[in-house]
Amino acid sequence: MNAAEAVCLADFEAPARERISPMAWEYISGAAGDETSLRWNCEAWTNLRLLPCVLVDVSHLDTQITLFGQDMAHPILLAPAAYHRLFHPDGELATVRGAGAAGATMVVSTVATVGIEDIVQAASQPVWFQLYVQRDRSFTRDLVQRAEDAGCKALCVTVDTPVGGARNRETRAKFALPAGLSLPNLRGLQKHARDHATDEHTIYSTLFEPTLTWRDIEWLCSVARVPVLLKGVLAADDAERAIATGAAGVIVSNHGARNLDTVVATADVLPRIVETVDGRVPVLVDGGIRRGTDVLKALALGAAAVLLGRPYLYALAAAGQEGVACAVTILRRELEMAMALTGRTSISEIDRSVLWPAQ
Repeated sequence: MNAAEAVCLADFEAPARERISPMAWEYISGAAGDETSLRWNCEAWTNLRLLPCVLVDVSHLDTQITLFGQDMAHPILLAPAAYHRLFHPDGELATVRGAGAAGATMVVSTVATVGIEDIVQAASQPVWFQLYVQRDRSFTRDLVQRAEDAGCKALCVTVDTPVGGARNRETRAKFALPAGLSLPNLRGLQKHARDHATDEHTIYSTLFEPTLTWRDIEWLCSVARVPVLLKGVLAADDAERAIATGAAGVIVSNHGARNLDTVVATADVLPRIVETVDGRVPVLVDGGIRRGTDVLKALALGAAAVLLGRPYLYALAAAGQEGVACAVTILRRELEMAMALTGRTSISEIDRSVLWPAQ
């Protein structure tokens, strides 16, 4: 596929499916259970209606933001996702190069198929690191230091995955990493997991840590030299406790609906989290972002930025690093259109007044 042929994010899906294995397709596109929350994530953004202001000079638009002292050209980040070499031979190297070309920060997964040092070296924009805390806390501490030494500017700790979800499509496809793919960030870990799969005798995986508690988060915040964000916060009480424990930010996320089916859509819970946090730390959000209008709505509800998930993986599979760059550029362009058409010339001007009041 020529990436330039895509006019919206959905255009990458069909060519992506043609280029990857059926197993990889089920992994990238599937979710938990009946995939109800997967639908809800997208529908919740769609169901929010916009209220434009007219006769505003929109000849100059400013999409810049600053997060944790990092200047960003726009509020679109790439969410952490595992196993990029399932989708393209260059894996995370293609992703981070595409992100850089589009001015986007990439959040690299613990279970990347390229080592964090090589990814950061290939980056032209700042890189953040997503952490799955391991049972071996010494290994976890060393991994955090390794990511920091490589140059990662923030640490996103996934807190919503003590076990994996009922991912029926993955199970039917007998998901497993193909021979030749490895997880360099977990090299040296005893009882190293090939992937996140379980068997029929247990719900637990060697990749995920079911004993993770707030005490561990407090410890991580004390040893990390970069801002620590908690990814997977949906309850207001958890957002409050995250701040008290030392988190520098929270990411409203339901893991792309891949863990718990019928869990609330992120767009629905975002306002409650923003109200609780009350500006003390940045709130980011992922889940169901497919259009620039979705980005605008997230910002209107109080998010500091959004994270894009599945669409950039489809773009990676369809057209490599050019696809990733194109996907981010499309979303940014749509955001700029939505800003102009609602009479908002900068990110700071986007607030709830851009939304039609709920009846």
